[in-house]
Amino acid sequence: MKQVTGENRRFLFLQGPHGPFFDRLAGGVRAAGAQAWRVAFNRGDEVFWSDADRLIRATCPPADWPALCADLLAEKHITDIALYGDTRPCHEAAIAAARAAGITVHIFEEGYLRPYWITYERDGANGHSRLMDMSIAEMRARLRGEPAPPIEAPAHWGDMRQHVFYGALYHWFVLAMNRRYPHFQPHRGLPVRREFALYLQRLGLLPLHAAQRFAATRAVRAGGFPYHLVLLQLAHDASFQRHGPFDTMDAFLALCVESFALGAPAHHHLVFKAHPLEDGRSPQRGAISRLARRHGVAGRVHYVRGGKLALLLDGATSAVTVNSTAGQQALWRGLPLAALGTAIYGKPGLVSGQPLAEFFAAPRPPDAEAYAVFRRFLLETSQVPGGYYSRRGRAQALRRIVDMVLAADDPYTARALRSDAEPQHLRLVR
Repeated sequence: MKQVTGENRRFLFLQGPHGPFFDRLAGGVRAAGAQAWRVAFNRGDEVFWSDADRLIRATCPPADWPALCADLLAEKHITDIALYGDTRPCHEAAIAAARAAGITVHIFEEGYLRPYWITYERDGANGHSRLMDMSIAEMRARLRGEPAPPIEAPAHWGDMRQHVFYGALYHWFVLAMNRRYPHFQPHRGLPVRREFALYLQRLGLLPLHAAQRFAATRAVRAGGFPYHLVLLQLAHDASFQRHGPFDTMDAFLALCVESFALGAPAHHHLVFKAHPLEDGRSPQRGAISRLARRHGVAGRVHYVRGGKLALLLDGATSAVTVNSTAGQQALWRGLPLAALGTAIYGKPGLVSGQPLAEFFAAPRPPDAEAYAVFRRFLLETSQVPGGYYSRRGRAQALRRIVDMVLAADDPYTARALRSDAEPQHLRLVR
């Protein structure tokens, strides 16, 4: 086996997950012999980078960034760039420049199989992932027909408090100490002051929201009625905005309620489950109540705050989403799933192709064997155990991710080429 080394590798890190994950990853590739620089677009990026001599401040207007990026890649003789999410404007420009120069692009995302994993791919993620062009049959062939071991379904988020804490801290630095970056523009379009306030509010309300979620979940579970579960996403999330068919979250909510009223049996209910990081910037609860009254189903429509999902999924009749990663928890349980946007799991045999009203009337279940193949393929390729935000989660992820980043092949190609090597450990060790 070829030795994994960072010799002659020169990394440029762009924006990463909130917190120190990219700094720790850079330390890992340096230990393997590589060099690493970081581009900071604001004070929040800068403060989590420990090597001041290898920090590059991007203080230019956004329109000048593509040219600056191309110059940096050439000046530093960069061989690899690493970034979190491939749809931010600064990252799209960097990816284009890197591809033009033949530079390897390393992309990190939240886990496709949350909450115990993170996602590592090259060239594209979510709707841009190589998974979009792979069939279940191709995945099955790459696994060589080996039997899949049992895998427990995820049952909790993992490091929610740390996630929210680092989000609040990051936006505080941008709000209070950003004088060196006069041209910085948030990629989500919301003023930094408002972002910080929302994170701080979310952090303070976590115990209350957990109690409200518990009570609402218990009421649904004790109601004795069949229910369909809508897995909500953040309205500003790139997967919803860039890989979904809806211009607004309200349009998705309207389709769900109208289709439920038209198609579902009269004794069925509809439960909307908020995203764990929903912070109130999108008034989903009020919109759902108004839509339910308009369509005459107010007594059969419920809203549950974000957080633990397993209990609601365990009792659900079906699930609906645009393209949330939580859809895979439904597939693991064998629940019929309607995915209305572009999703990596949006493949024949996994998601229903029925019109939504027809789906609510008689949802078609997924092919359990096909999903077992799909899930195992993910776990043996792009899904890395661990997390970005807690110390324990970072340590677990970095034990594997440094070698994957330094490897000659991306995770999907590496799995196709692997012959006698042992497969990845599929069961979580706590």
